[in-house]
Amino acid sequence: MKKILITGLNSYVGTSLVNWLENYSEKYYVDSISVRDDLWRRKNFSDYDVVFHVAGIAHIKETRNNAELYFKVNRNLVFEIAKKAKKEGVKQFIFLSSMSVYGVDSGVIEENTPLNPKSNYGRSKLEAENLITLLGDDVFKVAIIRPPMIYGKGCKGNYPRLAKLSLKVRLFPNIKNIRSMIYIDNLCEFIRLLIDSGNGGLFFPQNTEYVCTSYMVRLINEVHGRKILTTRLFNPFLKLIRTNTFNKVFGDLVYDKKLSEDITKQKISFINFEDTIKLTEE
Repeated sequence: MKKILITGLNSYVGTSLVNWLENYSEKYYVDSISVRDDLWRRKNFSDYDVVFHVAGIAHIKETRNNAELYFKVNRNLVFEIAKKAKKEGVKQFIFLSSMSVYGVDSGVIEENTPLNPKSNYGRSKLEAENLITLLGDDVFKVAIIRPPMIYGKGCKGNYPRLAKLSLKVRLFPNIKNIRSMIYIDNLCEFIRLLIDSGNGGLFFPQNTEYVCTSYMVRLINEVHGRKILTTRLFNPFLKLIRTNTFNKVFGDLVYDKKLSEDITKQKISFINFEDTIKLTEE
């Protein structure tokens, strides 16, 4: 039985992983702790095989006043916890990073895409990656996960905002685009298998299919028994203005599928996209 410590009590991904691993209660023992204060320093990490760090600052508007907080929580705290894990004999440290370390709003992210974060969130995540990578060795494996947009029932971020908007309108732009996304249960299954492997390295889990925004909007409305019309009438105008909001909703932003070959080679049974929308919305 593998013993897992999740640092980030009540986090969306952490709580979801706890629930997912309950399906395999004979294989895993899981604890979760808060790291909002210094009580975690008294916790004995030597009892665990794996530390999965998910605590962090996200989904809040960045300002000059909170810049320091991003680096304190998303960089310094991560490094301190990883050092403690290594010192106390933990075999694998898994860090939930972000696609934001690339600093791109559109395009295809490939193996050699430069790391150039534009936000304090992205910069703090990348600096944390660099620090904990230095701790890795043959005994202490450091695994860094850079997921694309995570969605699922109860999630935060862009998905619930888009879903809420789509259920208020009757007409939506029909723009052909592709996005990398990952459903929360698919991410949890990937993490479970990563824990089984004990491996370190960089990982880019994503759904097996790229997602088109207008198709996703239609599926969301179908689950709620609504019909929404999609039109290309506004496409020329929308493509002319191309704001940050436009890029976040209608732009192309994907991981090259070669980055996720480890998933396809293992033939992980990910839930298909249509079913994930049903599970999220129902």
